[in-house]
Amino acid sequence: MKEFIAKFSPLNFLMLLAAGIINAIGVTLFIAPVQLYDSGISGTSILLSQLTPPSLSLSFFLIVLNIPLLLLGFRRQGAVFSVYAIFTVCVYSTSAWLITDVLPIDVSIASPLAGTDLFLCALFGGIISGVGSGLAIRYGGAMDGIEVAAIIFAKPLGLSVGNFVLIYNVALYIICGIAMNSWILPLYSIVTYAAGSKTVDFIVDGLDSSKAAMIITTCPNEIAQKVSEEFGTGLTVLDARGFYSGTPTRP
Repeated sequence: MKEFIAKFSPLNFLMLLAAGIINAIGVTLFIAPVQLYDSGISGTSILLSQLTPPSLSLSFFLIVLNIPLLLLGFRRQGAVFSVYAIFTVCVYSTSAWLITDVLPIDVSIASPLAGTDLFLCALFGGIISGVGSGLAIRYGGAMDGIEVAAIIFAKPLGLSVGNFVLIYNVALYIICGIAMNSWILPLYSIVTYAAGSKTVDFIVDGLDSSKAAMIITTCPNEIAQKVSEEFGTGLTVLDARGFYSGTPTRP
């Protein structure tokens, strides 16, 4: 038990606490008040909260939809990730509930900061929620169960994780347009998604998001084929030789 507890970092919990609060601010103060839609399970929760009685709030759906997916990823991602992710989602959900139902902030018909300007709400809502999601990923957790679902189901479907999330969000926005009988809000929600995605990349990877890896192997053709299929990128093959053994290898 002590060894398990030792795997957790107080700094990570502190940053995940901040991540959940920041994400809730972006969603509840900018996105949800003007009926825009976030991406993933968060966007699904916003839609369901609009279509169901007021007693079934955004925070309720965030818990009900996210927790099962995060628990589903327990075996794939490990116990530490699951605890961090569930903690983050609980902070996000609780913060959203406090903002919408407890604090004296009117978010029923407009954003308290951007009014009814859809573009400002989409842009700043995406950026702020992206900061929260990026911090969650950077410190070992997750803000949205769709990321876990993508890791589990993408490969059996022949998709990358990124494409799985993209397809889910496109389908979500189409359903939102049909359900609400309007395409203006789903189209603006794409701005939210784009701003959020770029912000997450910046928080996780910094200004330079390029990556490189050198693989030394005696099976270059098999490795190169697999890497190319998995990441959809080109490779450079170099001839090399072990110093002591003189065995030909390729890095």
